[in-house]
Amino acid sequence: MRWFHRAHHAWRRRRQSNREIAPDEIFLDVSNAPAFDRDRFEGRIEKPLSRGTFISLSSVLGLLVVILIVRAGDLQVMRGASFADESMNNSLEAATLFAPRGIIVDRNGVVLAENVEREDGSMGRRYPMPSMGQIIGYVSNPRKDSSGKYYDTSQTGLAGLEAQYDGLLTGVNGRVLTEKDVRGQVRSEGTIVPSKEGETLRLAIDADLERFLASAIGETASSQGFIAGAGVIMDVTNGEVVAIVSYPSYDPGVMSSGEPAETIAGYNTSAGYPFLDHAVQGVYVPGSVVKPFIASGALTDGLISPDTVIDDPGFLSLPDPYHPGEKFIYKGWRALGPVDVRKAISWSSDVFFYTVGGGFGNQKGLGIDRLDYWYRQYGLGSLTEIDLPGEATGRIPTPEWKKTTFNEPWYLGDTYFTAIGQYSTQVTPIQMARATGAVANGGKLFTPTVRAGQPSTYALVPVSADALAVVREGMRASVTNSPLAGLLNFSYVAVAAKTGTAQTGTRNQFDNSWVEGFFPYENPRYAFAVVLERGPAGAGEQSVNVMRRFFDLLREQNSVYVGGNSASVSRSASTTPR
Repeated sequence: MRWFHRAHHAWRRRRQSNREIAPDEIFLDVSNAPAFDRDRFEGRIEKPLSRGTFISLSSVLGLLVVILIVRAGDLQVMRGASFADESMNNSLEAATLFAPRGIIVDRNGVVLAENVEREDGSMGRRYPMPSMGQIIGYVSNPRKDSSGKYYDTSQTGLAGLEAQYDGLLTGVNGRVLTEKDVRGQVRSEGTIVPSKEGETLRLAIDADLERFLASAIGETASSQGFIAGAGVIMDVTNGEVVAIVSYPSYDPGVMSSGEPAETIAGYNTSAGYPFLDHAVQGVYVPGSVVKPFIASGALTDGLISPDTVIDDPGFLSLPDPYHPGEKFIYKGWRALGPVDVRKAISWSSDVFFYTVGGGFGNQKGLGIDRLDYWYRQYGLGSLTEIDLPGEATGRIPTPEWKKTTFNEPWYLGDTYFTAIGQYSTQVTPIQMARATGAVANGGKLFTPTVRAGQPSTYALVPVSADALAVVREGMRASVTNSPLAGLLNFSYVAVAAKTGTAQTGTRNQFDNSWVEGFFPYENPRYAFAVVLERGPAGAGEQSVNVMRRFFDLLREQNSVYVGGNSASVSRSASTTPR
């Protein structure tokens, strides 16, 4: 019996180990084997995972779960209260990420206004050429309240080009998220909105010309007793202003920072009005510098010819219609004898222009209406539309203006004085440079611009080319054949010019000194106008000294502006005069 059971168990074991093989396994067609995708393990016999593998994986997963449970218990149970308290005392702040303002550079890339980072992370402004204060202007800096929080996060242009092109220069501030602990220490920081820098403003101004003109005006005005001055140099081929100076100036860095207070107080009490842009906003009686424009109008109208001769005995005498036997005497600056239009310009004959303006004897005059017309054609008494803020219009006196202002009639003497740029005629230096440019270039009255690369726009002055040629000859003769502008007679560059002196003050005890002109004479490229304000009587020739000093500085540096080969004197504005 025992033998039977042992045999039966052995048979069952053999049966289990020698199980029946299915027909599809027996008759596997090996010819199909190449059709298996070996990369996907097709055609291979699967081998089950071993028991040891399952045990190892289970052990690792169990260990990880235990670690997580222990760590969670430590964070939430053991130290939960501490972390909760610390979290409550941490703070998240969204702070301003200050955007850099666009820089301002001259035509050659010299920096005229740039950014500096302040201690609190905000942006400040630095101005390497303080002499350009009124032109460049200044900005307001971001401001904080008493608790140290910013209530004004912008830099805003308040004057000059900073104000004129504020939209271009202003960047877009970003935001940065900062986490701080209870001690105020930064734990983490990340930008959530990036800042965008403002655009660069490139000017037509040449920093070297600007420095030289500012130096010449400042030195002459201060040494000769003038309270202020201004000068403009303009490219007559496109209207670009390559130098523009207003003296005295203010330091824009001081104005942006608001200190020192005593310096700002000094600006407010200065007789020269440093906050006034004298080149664009200052209005002055022009005196004889208007004579080239009047001469070109009289020639174009056919009132005179280049050969017309008028005797200049040093005065005009007219009977007083209201007081028989008495006379009005209109004085010139000296007796010049017979003069034609060229000599009248070069020697600045008042009698010639009295006669051409208002008429005398057999010579018919333009009359006040036609004088007003020609002044207007040259842009005097009107905005030039230069891209600087606060431009003044000036004034051309007319009978209507006098009636409205003083309730008085217009007299012939008013016409005489208006014809020589006196009476109540008022112009700006930028107007004079622009008008002189039109004489130089054949009648194109350009819209001046201080920004480089702007489209040129101009109006045509309806003056004959022959008339302008005669006027230019007279202005050149003022340098070569007259003592009035003889200081500008150089061997290295041909200059044409016209001087002017206008009395001012309650008793005409002060002089405004003018000079205008262009160079080079043969192929005009640049026009200039300079005024020195309110100097002592007899100082009317000092503006010529300004331009003499200016040209001397250019010559010393072998500048291309006077025929040299030095394209630029320096590429840094750090040594500019104050």
